Amino acid sequence: MASDMEPRLLRVFVAVAEELHFTRAAARLYLAQQALSRDVRRLERELGVDLFVRTTRQVALTVEGERLLPYARRVLGAQDELAAAFRRDAERPLLVDVGAPVGTAYRVLEEARARVPESCELVARFHSGLTGAAGELAAGRLDVSFGRFAGLPPGVRAGLVQQPVRLEPMAVLLPEDHPLAARPAVPLAELAGETLYAGAGNAGTAEWTDLAARLFDGRGIAMAEPFPEIEGSEEFVRVVRKRGWSVLASVEFIEVPGMVLRPVVDPVPLSPVSMVWRKGLRHPGLEALRAAARELGEGGVWLASPGGGPLSGKGVLPEGRWWLPEEDAAVMGVGARRGGDS
Repeated sequence: MASDMEPRLLRVFVAVAEELHFTRAAARLYLAQQALSRDVRRLERELGVDLFVRTTRQVALTVEGERLLPYARRVLGAQDELAAAFRRDAERPLLVDVGAPVGTAYRVLEEARARVPESCELVARFHSGLTGAAGELAAGRLDVSFGRFAGLPPGVRAGLVQQPVRLEPMAVLLPEDHPLAARPAVPLAELAGETLYAGAGNAGTAEWTDLAARLFDGRGIAMAEPFPEIEGSEEFVRVVRKRGWSVLASVEFIEVPGMVLRPVVDPVPLSPVSMVWRKGLRHPGLEALRAAARELGEGGVWLASPGGGPLSGKGVLPEGRWWLPEEDAAVMGVGARRGGDS
């Protein structure tokens, strides 16, 4: 094996390993597919192993490819840190929409901030809703957002890149005097006859409202009537308390005085959270965010089933214990397996 391996070859390898598609990887790196394939073959020759199994229908990592991937990510991360540390001009701030100062996206941001040098600024934005953020991402007015990638139109998704971050268990926010509030967890069937607020009327959170509609369908749960977009956590708290809503939420949510958050179970509905950015974006802050999301996911089992096992392969829970639409499962790398949309 060559001792002076080019980091460029590792960057090509990582792109193909993450996309599992040569055409998408080439587009992501702004390379011709022929050039990308040539670089992969060169890396395989230098290492003396096959890194991918290629068929006419799919691309998969070999055992050696799986072994190389964490090493390649560490090398590229170190290279990006070195470049950032000696950059003459300060990098422009990276604008990151995290929705609220609590939850998955904010935790990824905080972890990433601890990884970058002083010259690299990660600026938070608090506008919930990936649908609303997608246009800002495409226009370059926003760099990174988080949310349900499968809920975006295909044409919008084509200009963006996503990295699965977490399968968040859903919860319900209830007035503290609600009959279900005394329970430590709320079975999904017990929500039949309830009306839950899920962002209907807010075009910026359409992907969340669509996920809620799929969950409610056939279960006797009603969607609260459309309401004008609510901006900011303080205004959200005011409106929810005034109207006495019960709210479909995730297990990490802002505190609302006079209300309690209870996880939903039997089955556990999952909210898929991806980190999303526009194609071609290069910034050391982006690489720090991606690394933070990966490590938090691995350490906190963010991409695992409610019982702790992976959602694919060994450890899948018995059918009916968790719920996730099939297209979301595919985007998150779960595949059309047990517990899908029903």
